[in-house]
Amino acid sequence: MSANKDAKLDRRDFIKSAALVIGSFIGTVIGVPAIAYLYSPAWGTAQDDGWIDLGPLEGFSTGAPTLAEFTRTRTNGWERTAISYGVFVVRTDDGTVRAFSNVCTHLGCRVTWHTDIRNYVSPCHDGHFDIMGRNISGPPPRPLDEYQTRIEQGELYIRLPALRRIA
Repeated sequence: MSANKDAKLDRRDFIKSAALVIGSFIGTVIGVPAIAYLYSPAWGTAQDDGWIDLGPLEGFSTGAPTLAEFTRTRTNGWERTAISYGVFVVRTDDGTVRAFSNVCTHLGCRVTWHTDIRNYVSPCHDGHFDIMGRNISGPPPRPLDEYQTRIEQGELYIRLPALRRIA
């Protein structure tokens, strides 16, 4: 056999090579965007913090806690979760505004304000907190969590997440 005859590409080898090149091209064109689509939620970051508008400051009475509720949607990958928040806003006579979480620090039950005893009360194990969120009786190990507040043009804003108070 001559060297020229060995270098020739026969029809069967040409079809195999062409099918391999075209198949690889089609697989890449379809596969790369499909993989990017499937993994893109995992590459995103979940956002847990930010300023939330609770409304006009005059909507919150002075001297007694006012409950403000809002829902925030959080997306984590393919999972979308709606989280409901409750915030007790306390305005004092000297003009300061503080916002406390309505979640008990013992077992996570929702506390409520009782005007007759002037305490937040947790229904789980009868935990009591004073108007400034300090634990005064029962099993809660620490005060209610507190949100950072700011007032802009008469609107009250709180910052998520709540700050964990130790004492």
